[in-house]
Amino acid sequence: MADIHGSYDELFTAVPALLSTLLDEGDAGGAVAVFVDGEPVVDVWGGFVDAGRSVPWERDTLVGVYSVTKTMTALCALVLVDRGELDPEAPVSRYWPEFAAAGKERVLVRHLLAHTAGLPDWEGPVAELYDWAAATARLAGQAPRWEPGTAAGYHSVTQGFLVGEVVRRITGRGLGEFFAAEVAGPLGADFHIGLGAEHDGRVALTVPPPGKDENYAAGAASSEAADAANGEAAGAANGESTGSATDEAADEKGTGAPARTATTLRLRDGNSLAWRRAQIPAASGYGNARSVALVQSLLACGGTVGGVRVLSPEGCARAREVQFEGEDRVLGMPARYGLGYGLFGNALGWGGWGGALVWVDPEERMTLAYVTNQMREPAADNRGVELVMAAQDGLKGLRA
Repeated sequence: MADIHGSYDELFTAVPALLSTLLDEGDAGGAVAVFVDGEPVVDVWGGFVDAGRSVPWERDTLVGVYSVTKTMTALCALVLVDRGELDPEAPVSRYWPEFAAAGKERVLVRHLLAHTAGLPDWEGPVAELYDWAAATARLAGQAPRWEPGTAAGYHSVTQGFLVGEVVRRITGRGLGEFFAAEVAGPLGADFHIGLGAEHDGRVALTVPPPGKDENYAAGAASSEAADAANGEAAGAANGESTGSATDEAADEKGTGAPARTATTLRLRDGNSLAWRRAQIPAASGYGNARSVALVQSLLACGGTVGGVRVLSPEGCARAREVQFEGEDRVLGMPARYGLGYGLFGNALGWGGWGGALVWVDPEERMTLAYVTNQMREPAADNRGVELVMAAQDGLKGLRA
């Protein structure tokens, strides 16, 4: 079996054992962390940071988690809501006046967080993603693809700019700076939105699925079906459409709206230095499993972890307020969205292109984070769900 490093409670042995199995099955590298009551019960890693399997994965290795970054961005918005500086029911134009253009006067802040704003497409060049002013100006001038608030369509790349610009207008700080100062810094979390050059030596580049190269791009999004502890099926979007800013086949069903061409993002973009440096708050976060689990444990523990309060219990509860339930017209699957998080039974969280996952269960005060540099084809990727199930087995022993 592949060597696993780190520490874990003996009740959770199934989690590192499963990570070892995934590495034996061909994954390059990865890490898993499970926090209960804000404390780590699993913090393990293994494998290699490179496709050639020559450089070992270390305790402080960082990896791009793609759309797991959305949960960090959502947390920043929730902090402002908690402080009374941001009203989810307010029109976006209250904070960002230019956004009211092209029929978006009635787009509310909560629509941005719940993928119901009607702006799922990134239609600009890839290079423009690295220019905050250009990216947000493009989205401010774009017309919604449906009546805002009436339908959901996964905003795979655009959501981070939309929410991030609202945060910037309120605070005067970029999303990455706000997150670092108000969330990651106080908690001591090694997670970054906009990665500095001093961290480059710790980065594990993403490895494409077997048989693919850096031109690999995800097609239509698929779901990862997860059995929650209560036996209900829940979808975690690990196979999401990050590789394409939207699925062209998922144009406005039944609305008569014309299909529009979205920019295709490829793995080479996600592995580029420009991507790493940029603040793309829907998709360009870098961290390790420990940092993801630590930050998102705030929502499992009423807003306080390690004696550091970032949110109130009421602020945490806002994340689970259902904003939409029905078919996501981009993902082509049933979805249930809260304020910035996917909702899955009693749990909340989200997945990232390539396999990363964060799963938060406030009822059990448990958070699991899985990060990996090894992509698998979405239809064959259930790694995150299997790890959640292994952690839930350990939790039963811990609570017995």
